[in-house]
Amino acid sequence: MKIAIFGSKHQKKEQIEKLFKILLDNKTEIHLQEKFYNYLKDVLFLQYDIAGIITNDEFDADLVISIGGDGTFLRTASIIGKKNIPILGINAGRLGFLADVGEKDLEATFTDVFSGNYRIEHRSQLQLSTEHRDYLGFNYALNEIAILKQDTASMITVHAYINDEYLTSYEADGLIVATPTGSTAYSLSVGGPVMTPTAANIVIAAVAPHSLSNRPLVVTDDCVLTLEVESRNKNFLISLDGRSNIFTTGTKLIIKKADFTLRVIKRKENTFYNTLRNKLMWGVDPRQS
Repeated sequence: MKIAIFGSKHQKKEQIEKLFKILLDNKTEIHLQEKFYNYLKDVLFLQYDIAGIITNDEFDADLVISIGGDGTFLRTASIIGKKNIPILGINAGRLGFLADVGEKDLEATFTDVFSGNYRIEHRSQLQLSTEHRDYLGFNYALNEIAILKQDTASMITVHAYINDEYLTSYEADGLIVATPTGSTAYSLSVGGPVMTPTAANIVIAAVAPHSLSNRPLVVTDDCVLTLEVESRNKNFLISLDGRSNIFTTGTKLIIKKADFTLRVIKRKENTFYNTLRNKLMWGVDPRQS
């Protein structure tokens, strides 16, 4: 099995050693992202017999491993792009919604992976389009596309249309358009609903809206959202999973469901509802902690 590994610069040495022992014992062909390879070699003083180093986005593999947090997972997902390679998220810190395999679960997880005893979740993504391809970089998002005021500027006004029908004009610090995967990320922090990851929906949620009647809206994911932004300083920020560009007002934004999904590997017993309970501490009485 050919495995490509991407990681953050915040790792537990013991966990890395444990992971590589499992992979090498199973005679996998390991390819490391160049930055991660240099981090392991220069910071953790770890070197392994690997098959190759990944120096750009042009690579192929049977499986991609992301080691870090949800941010690392999102960056890795953008590198995978349309390659249709399944990804497994290993958490190097606190439990994440995307990188949800902890150190204690490594052996059991890879026993399942090597035996084919796992499930694949197809996670929908969002595509951003503009007339002149203004966004620099991978114009897709797994979690959310956020339209935000720049720095300390006044509120922005976002005129929103769904399938060319006028919806409303949001006066707010920003507007979030989120996938079901992203419903537990930025959208959740502004009062958006939690959705199961494979739901066929999109969330539209304002950031600090001027009117309290502007509530999050859930629409079907076959809708096409058109946004036009007004700002006093003539600029606004647009962020795709944290990858940000500055746009000028007058740029028409078109957001729709992407024509491909991200294939996420999950253990059969590791369900979204288990993660919700653990991450959000549902059912936990703080008085008894």
